[in-house]
Amino acid sequence: MHLTPLLSASAVIQIHTLAALTLLPLTVTIFSLPRGDRRHRWLGWCWVILMTTVAVSSLAIHQVQLIGRFSPIHILSALALVGLVQAVTAARRKDIVNHRRTMVSMTWGALVVAGLFTLLPGRILFQVLTGS
Repeated sequence: MHLTPLLSASAVIQIHTLAALTLLPLTVTIFSLPRGDRRHRWLGWCWVILMTTVAVSSLAIHQVQLIGRFSPIHILSALALVGLVQAVTAARRKDIVNHRRTMVSMTWGALVVAGLFTLLPGRILFQVLTGS
């Protein structure tokens, strides 16, 4: 493992990666807290800010270009931004069922699935983890 590929990447990729990696332990923490208490809400807002950072920064990353300058990951980013609005709106309306459903869906889609794509050969995180 070595950080050279990440450290030599653009600032957008570095910010994107740092925000995404920060989301992983934050997500576990939030899911382990009692729902609706002050810590859950405060960390939830941190999660929303970080996920917004990940989604918006990903729109400026064009290493994989399958549809013009874009890739299927960009679709996930747009869906994540829509999901964030839906999740926050649901929480503010006290619609906990939809809030939870949206947050769990975003965790799987925007963090897990999109994260797995970053581990494909040739991608920066693959290079960081394998040292190649």
